[in-house]
Amino acid sequence: MSQLSINELTTYRWSFEEDVDRLAASGIFTIGVWRQKLSDFGEEKGIELLSDKGLRVSSLSWAGGFTGSDGRSFKESVSDALDAVRLAAAMRAASLIVYSGARGGHTSNHARRLLKTALAEVLPVAAECGVTLAVEPMHAGCASDCTFLTSLKEAVELAEEVASPRLKIAFDSYHVGFEPGLLASLPAIVPHIGLVQLGDAKQPPLGEQNRCRLGDGIIPVASIVETLVDCGYCGFFEVELIGEDVESSDYFELLTHSKRAFESWHAAPHVG
Repeated sequence: MSQLSINELTTYRWSFEEDVDRLAASGIFTIGVWRQKLSDFGEEKGIELLSDKGLRVSSLSWAGGFTGSDGRSFKESVSDALDAVRLAAAMRAASLIVYSGARGGHTSNHARRLLKTALAEVLPVAAECGVTLAVEPMHAGCASDCTFLTSLKEAVELAEEVASPRLKIAFDSYHVGFEPGLLASLPAIVPHIGLVQLGDAKQPPLGEQNRCRLGDGIIPVASIVETLVDCGYCGFFEVELIGEDVESSDYFELLTHSKRAFESWHAAPHVG
């Protein structure tokens, strides 16, 4: 049965410890871990806390930047990705989110070669550790700093070219929900999906991401959830809400609203 999760970016102002404690108190027992918060708290302590509170990890965010767009060398970004794989394994994360890095000054072909070369180095270790890499495409209106993959089609083509059972796609409704013909395409895409992230918006992204509460925007999130379930997706649905429209929210209210929205869309009630 599909499960609800909350990404730590949704509760940006809370610490890792607050996230874990307050999600459990809200009856949500799966979390998308942000490496920065975990690092600030302490990785070993954090993994122990997750175990003590009975929380599973839907994803670890993030690894990548293989094109050098964030100032690291290719070797440094690959080394960091291998560290992230081992960390994801230690916390039994269902997936490790991967961003390719921006195209920058590279040609499209060269940027793609860099990504595939990095995956060729990281995937064998991921397989040994039992970790699934979930490459995330982003909407072109806000992708420039993170990735050159700006459509589901590009991400699916990459997954099919690499052809590894440990390489999947992170499907974020905020980024792909505006694509024409999305619902009709889902039956063919579902086998490639490693994680579904839920985000809504009142308009397409342009620059900074600005998400709103689930159901308050124009993305057909309910139909996306229902269609994915009907097509056989049974993984995690991870809520990721960031931006001006939610940054001052009462997080307890936001969690309650997200949980109720998901339960109303899902074929069966949430089980923690």
